[in-house]
Amino acid sequence: MHFGPGELLSAAEKRQAGRQLLLAMLAVGLLCLALIWRWWLPQQQVVSQLLLGCASLLVAVPVLRECWHSLRHPSLHGVTDQLIALAMLAAWASGDMLTATLLPVIMIFGHLLEERSVIGTQEAIAALQQLTHSRARRIERSGQISEVDNSELQPGDQIEVRAGDRIAADGRVLRGQASVDCAPLTGESVPQEVQAGSDVYGGAINLDGLLLVEVTRTGDASTLGRVIALMQDAEHSKPPITRLLERYAGRYLTLVLLLAALTWFLSNDVQAMLAVLVAACPCALVLSAPATAIAGVVVAARHGMLIRNAAFLEELADVNSVILDKTGTLTLGALHLQDMQLFSGERQSILRLAATLGASSSHPVSRACSQLAASDDGALQHCRELQGLGVIADYHGQPAALGRPELFSQLGIITPAVPEHDGPVAGLALGEVFLAWLLLADRVRPEAASALQELRRLGLQHQTLLTGDRQSVATAVAHEVGIDRIQAQALPHDKLHCVQQEVQRGLRPLVVGDGINDSLALKAGVVGVAMGSQAAGIALASADIVLIGNDLRRLASCIRLSRRCRHTLLVNVIVGLGWTLAIVACAAMGWLGASGALLAAVLHNLSTLFVLGNAGRLLRIHEPLHDSEQTVRSP
Repeated sequence: MHFGPGELLSAAEKRQAGRQLLLAMLAVGLLCLALIWRWWLPQQQVVSQLLLGCASLLVAVPVLRECWHSLRHPSLHGVTDQLIALAMLAAWASGDMLTATLLPVIMIFGHLLEERSVIGTQEAIAALQQLTHSRARRIERSGQISEVDNSELQPGDQIEVRAGDRIAADGRVLRGQASVDCAPLTGESVPQEVQAGSDVYGGAINLDGLLLVEVTRTGDASTLGRVIALMQDAEHSKPPITRLLERYAGRYLTLVLLLAALTWFLSNDVQAMLAVLVAACPCALVLSAPATAIAGVVVAARHGMLIRNAAFLEELADVNSVILDKTGTLTLGALHLQDMQLFSGERQSILRLAATLGASSSHPVSRACSQLAASDDGALQHCRELQGLGVIADYHGQPAALGRPELFSQLGIITPAVPEHDGPVAGLALGEVFLAWLLLADRVRPEAASALQELRRLGLQHQTLLTGDRQSVATAVAHEVGIDRIQAQALPHDKLHCVQQEVQRGLRPLVVGDGINDSLALKAGVVGVAMGSQAAGIALASADIVLIGNDLRRLASCIRLSRRCRHTLLVNVIVGLGWTLAIVACAAMGWLGASGALLAAVLHNLSTLFVLGNAGRLLRIHEPLHDSEQTVRSP
């Protein structure tokens, strides 16, 4: 049985592999007994031949079964099964029972080593799938707490997460404060501090504190569900070089058979012919690309970078420009208080009033105000929201208002001049007295400037800010993060046109976004990257890579990982191809000696293990984002 590294083993297939190992061990036992018998009683060659024949029959069954399967379902891996079966049959025909036994035994053990060495993708997915099965403390409408399986949770349910508990589903913190370990999902080694209003991921662990969480996404729609789905898709994908090899698999087999026949015709040496058949098995070459690609995908997933298809890992190595959305990508996508012009009252009491009024509305400006201070619960009466204007209510018996400047004109409240500000401006009044202007703005991600500087060091000098926001806002953000080229007030089709222009100019753009209006641009770029935790569903579907942790420094990490994978792939292909050609040449010339087929089998497995080991070195890559270097490095 021979599985490629992108194929998952089912329970039945694992049992079949176990039976093959048992048969191989029995065959080895009979082989050893035959050799001892031949040495102890050399005059009784018939007995030793019978023992060797029984041993060869034991291992012939799985070899011939896999050969028949590969004939019915042609594949590149099937070429190896067919060549081994032909070599075994030829050894039988020539009466070389020792070779007929040892050859399949060596190959079976080699294949089992391959399956155990190929990256551990199944274990990675299985470990993630275990995170999807947990218990949750759901708060019922009656106020009672019932413990349920997380598969029973629905969006809108409220759950209690105690210290040490695993968060059962994606959600938003309603009450409480805690440190949360998100390493299984985002790769962050430092716990994340969460409080009321923070988003949390299913599968993360609450390290301390008590949280009340409202469930927002469950099952396959959750962050963890998307992680598993993308890893499974990437695992089954085939890099371009693998597809190229599969296209010529039939021709390769024909060429090997002709070469083996020519070797036997010219040398009349059966061992040389068998050695050619065994040496030509393309395992090392076949495994070089998928083993490297899966290693890259697994490492990326471990660090919160989900690569939808292994082909994009190759494309990413050649990107030379980057196009970024603003809101939710370069910025946090949430308003905060940038400044306040105070005209009456004390700052702290005014912030408390703004937070209390803001908590009564779901408008983004009101939500931002609700975070300014602890709200005065129960202080509001007769609260009303005026569509597009703001909120009015009675606050401790006095009329209060929070909203746009137009709201105060309607209420007859005299206000100072509205300050010039690139962002929302909210006013606050109590009674007939105007208290303050609140100047709100989105906040640039703290790592954005350093992340873009790192991309420039990697050769992505051409950087563009592409946003639907106003020119003044875009210019301020671009200046803060160090981007020179700006295209503001861009509609979705404008963003698509900008990306297409980049491609027509010969550039290979990396496009980063998170909104519905970014989906066309994400698809048009050479590689599209979505900011995962807050990206719109269509943006996630259009993107080739998803950043679960929303950390822009992962972009540079992705590119470095991609280039490292390409170098590893090049080495693996050269070794796989060169080693195979060298063994075939030595076998055809008869330089492998009297036991050429067995030596070819050993050398073949050595090259396969080298390729797998070289690909496995990628798993040692470590990405310390907390370091000032912010680099991907390998110990």
